[in-house]
Amino acid sequence: MIKPLISVVMGSKSDWDVMQHAVAILDEFSIAYETKVVSAHRTPDLMFQFAEEAKPRGIKCIIAGAGGAAHLPGMMAAKTTVPVLGVPVNSKHLQGLDSLLSIVQMPKGIPVATFAIGEAGAANAGLFAVELLAISNSELSAQLDEYRKKQTEAVLSAELPA
Repeated sequence: MIKPLISVVMGSKSDWDVMQHAVAILDEFSIAYETKVVSAHRTPDLMFQFAEEAKPRGIKCIIAGAGGAAHLPGMMAAKTTVPVLGVPVNSKHLQGLDSLLSIVQMPKGIPVATFAIGEAGAANAGLFAVELLAISNSELSAQLDEYRKKQTEAVLSAELPA
């Protein structure tokens, strides 16, 4: 089994609908990852242990998605120096605005890179993780350049109905 470089964690299984978009990007670039449900509120000891062990296990980045109170990304960041990418998951009553504010409003000294609410945020967190790894991996950097080139070509070749 290939050792994971990226951890994709979420506060509950229901967050998978959003977080699968981060995983799809990692799959597209053949990045080894792991996925796990780790709740900041229901399994705090597991969350602390997971965050503390990330760096020694060789994890280069944690993509953490959470909804509502959304403390998972920030609490993970408080327990590790591995970069944490926060994905606000859409919530029932406030459509993810509560999640976004919970993740983005971190105190000075505990950074969490925060992305858009929902699917776009998860996909962009996956791409950002690829960019982090590509800094020291020329093959991955070339793949990323090709990905961007294909995006540009898709826009330029798009035809609209007359």
